[in-house]
Order: sequence, then C-alpha cells, then structure tokens
Amino acid sequence: MDRTPTLTVIVPMHDVAPYLDEALASLSAQHFSDFEALLIDDGSTDGTVGIAEAHAAHDHRFRILQQEHLGLSAARNRGLDEARGEYIAFLDADDVLPDTAYERLLGTLRSSGSDFVAGAYVRLRPREDEAGAYELGEVQPWVTASNRSLIATTLTEHPEAIGNIVAWSKVSRRAFWERQRLRFPVGELYEDQVIAARFYAEAASFDLIPDVVYHWRIRAEGTSITQRERELDTLVACLTAMRRTLTTLQTAGVSAAVQARLALNLRMDLPRLLAAAADSSEQRGHVALVAVELLALAEPATLALVPEATLTQLRALASDASGSVALLTS
Repeated sequence: MDRTPTLTVIVPMHDVAPYLDEALASLSAQHFSDFEALLIDDGSTDGTVGIAEAHAAHDHRFRILQQEHLGLSAARNRGLDEARGEYIAFLDADDVLPDTAYERLLGTLRSSGSDFVAGAYVRLRPREDEAGAYELGEVQPWVTASNRSLIATTLTEHPEAIGNIVAWSKVSRRAFWERQRLRFPVGELYEDQVIAARFYAEAASFDLIPDVVYHWRIRAEGTSITQRERELDTLVACLTAMRRTLTTLQTAGVSAAVQARLALNLRMDLPRLLAAAADSSEQRGHVALVAVELLALAEPATLALVPEATLTQLRALASDASGSVALLTS
C-alpha cells in the first residue's frame, strides 16, 4: 500500500489548457515534496486532460480524477473526499506557486498546532508591452494583515486577517475540515469567501506569515470569474457572497472582524462593482441595495477608514436606493 502523504494538493481543472502546464510545473518544483496532487478534471473540452496526463506520467504524486462539469466547488469537494494527506491545500489550475510555498506554510503549521496557516499572495498580471507575458504585482496590505508572522492567533486577537479570504493562500488540517463539516457550496461563485470566514471564525487558532506563497493570475483574455463582474449573474453572485460572509462573521460574534471586512467592502469592493455596473441601471440597483445594508452596519470608526469621496458616492447611491424602496412601499 502506498505511504500516506503529508499534504494533499487539490487542483480543480476546467478548460485551462493555456495555463495548466505552468501551474503543474510549479507544483512539481516545490521544495516540500511529500504530497499527493489530485487533479480534478471538471468536464474539460480542450486539451486540459492531455496536459495533466503528461505531467502525471512523469510525476507519480499526480493523480487525475474526472467528472462531468459540476463547477469549481464540486471539484474541490471531490478532492476533499478523496484526500489522504494530513494537510490540505488548493491550487487553481491557472495560477502559479513559488517553489518554497508549501515548505514555508507547512513548516509553520506543523510546529504551531493551529488549524490552518495563511500566507500572502500577489497578482500575476498581463504585461502591456509583450503579448502573452505576465508580471508580478505588489503585496497589498489587506492580504497579509501583518508584516510579521503571527502564530496561534485568533480572529478576536487579529480581526484584520479577514482580508485574506481565498482558499488557495492557505494550508489547513484535514481534521479541521471534518470536525467542522466544511465543504464548498456547490453552484455558487465566490465560493471561497464564506468558507474562509468560517475558517477564521471556527478555528481554535491560525497562523499568518508574510511570505508570498501564491501568484494569482489575471487572465489576459479576461475569462476568470473576477474579470466578469460586468455580467449581471456574476455581479449578483459577488454581492451575495459579500453579504453571506458578513452574516457568517456576525453569527460567530466576531464584531471587530465584521467591521474589518466592512471597511474593505466599502473602500474597495463596492466602488469596483459600481464601476462595473456603470452601464446598467439594473446592476447599479443591486449594488445600491447592498450599499444601504453595509453603510447601516458600519460603525463610525469603520466609515472613517473609507476615503471621503468614496463615502460620499456610496451614500448618494444608498440614498437613491432608499428613496426608490420608500416609493414602492408607500
């Protein structure tokens, strides 16, 4: 019988042929080598499976699992159900790992005894001066929430950690997933956010390291989920995830983390979505209704973190939305 690996890396794949080779090469090159990689093909129709098979032929740690196209959450959940490792990590098949990523993350988590560890990430952006080339961006402050390592901390002690709310910047204990009965919501976009909120809220403790452990690709052709927010369904899904994340934190009673997340929503997320909705009154209306809710939840200290011009814009938007609702209900 094969020896049980320390780490299981779950790699969902759907029509990612242009990017998969680089992603899997970065996984094979990890300094930490005691892992299994579950390559979950989610009904690809391009050359994705062939590329995965070529890597699996040369790296015994890679195992390919195939299913009909059920979506990212279902693929990740399949990986969780099949995982054998003591620890769990995720790699999206269009992204890239620095070669010390799992060495640093696991080195911290195995010594701390925490439920999970989160590292920093940067955007991998298309270069304007060279077609097909990408360049790394800078680490943003909300991603790390600390410029030093924090070991065995909690969301009460460090609420700013809630800024790092993606699945793939973390390594976690498989026992934590099972103990908390955690799985990704199937059929939903921005599925990381509510699960990450539960991670932070329900962990006995977690670790933060400032090291960059992930390169998140912004696709040149604009086909990733976060690049499709001008589409109504995607925009509504983003707003829904935003609200559910806040509700999860409220239910957990971590009020400081609620305010930390609200500050990011008001300062960055709503202005971005409002810009995406500029050409559609229907989409603008969806953003406006969420702005009403978020402004009502935000404490004065939270509002003080939002640029005045942004706050004025959101308040005007919320005022218009409140007026429309009042007319409809009068």
